[in-house]
Amino acid sequence: MKPTRAILVACALLASACVHAEKTRIEFWTMSLKPKFDGYFQKLEQEYERANPNVDIVWVDHPWDKIQARLLGAIAISQPPALVNLNVEWAYDLAQRHDILPLNSLLGADRDRYMPGALADVTFDGKTYAFPWYNGVSVLAVNTELFQKAGLDPKKPLKTLDEQLAAARVIKEKTGVAGFAPELGLPVRIFLAEGLPLTQNRQAVFNSPRHVALLEKYAAAYRDGALPREKGLLFAEDNFQAAIGAYNTGKLAMLETAPTALGRVKDEGKAVYGKTDVLPAPQGPTGVVKGGWLFNFAVPRGVNPKALPEVAKFAKFLTNDANQLGFSKATGGTYPSVRQAALDPFFQQLPANAGAVEKARAIGARNLANVRTLTLLGIDDPEPLYRKLREEVESAVTGRKSAKAALDAATAFWNAKLAGAR
Repeated sequence: MKPTRAILVACALLASACVHAEKTRIEFWTMSLKPKFDGYFQKLEQEYERANPNVDIVWVDHPWDKIQARLLGAIAISQPPALVNLNVEWAYDLAQRHDILPLNSLLGADRDRYMPGALADVTFDGKTYAFPWYNGVSVLAVNTELFQKAGLDPKKPLKTLDEQLAAARVIKEKTGVAGFAPELGLPVRIFLAEGLPLTQNRQAVFNSPRHVALLEKYAAAYRDGALPREKGLLFAEDNFQAAIGAYNTGKLAMLETAPTALGRVKDEGKAVYGKTDVLPAPQGPTGVVKGGWLFNFAVPRGVNPKALPEVAKFAKFLTNDANQLGFSKATGGTYPSVRQAALDPFFQQLPANAGAVEKARAIGARNLANVRTLTLLGIDDPEPLYRKLREEVESAVTGRKSAKAALDAATAFWNAKLAGAR
């Protein structure tokens, strides 16, 4: 009997080892989320492995400024992770290099769980290259006291840029305070938000009559004092700090920003916060909602094809409604890219004493369907192009050049650079 028992035990151990060896290893990379979100991801790992004992989940976090180089190195030696966390710009570049896989077949019917704007952000040439994850959105904070002094209804949404500029003019005329500080230091977003393209067939096209007309609107508002005159408030590449400082001290009537910024208004501009209400941010003619910066999970080239169904299953778990909602709660400031999570009471139910922070979170959630990441894709070293366009936009808005001459100069510069890069 003893030899028989020994044989049985040995067989059981061998079988156990075989089962362990047959586990599918899914390594997924994120960027700059350790150690703050250790608990969140450890819980997900444990939950998934309990439900899927044939899978071994391995989470690896990399600094955001090193993850791209490390990914390309891993692909080069055929040892990529199963999933990698990217932004839209990086996903596009890697898709063009064929370093990440199209996922249309892996998404299947589950693609309908995601917001259409989020899917559009990671769909290039008709192929979807990533599972959408977390996102952002803009809202419009308004100083109700200044609106009422100007005879405007602070609860009436400003649906378009034209309505926003008109309100800014009235506020300046009636109160002496500038209306708002658009991101004129990021003219790429200004044009894209209004549905105006920047390039077509590797040629700059932003000197069209429609682009010129848009820039002339800003120039006219600047002349009228509806926009602030301080350079840092209008033409800095990042004008957030200057804009929120001006709003907190009553020097701006409107602040277009992420909902989380209202927390700073509450802490640093208590008097203004008490007068603040929140509206949806104005949309362009295409219905695009501003403020998006979508993060996603892509599947790198070189992942074992036999593992792809398990990889897709885990990616859908990572980005499902429950887990995206959990991540939004953990961050306190991100939004989900899936439909049902945005309907959760966390976003939609306001407490009786709701202030601007709670209102902003709810308004942002109601406008997620068409949030887009407004950025220029497929351009190597875009900073010189951005800088030239920013300089020419400033010269037009401040009256040193006509809008047509400024955009002609920027277009010529871009096309010379783009031709040289071919």
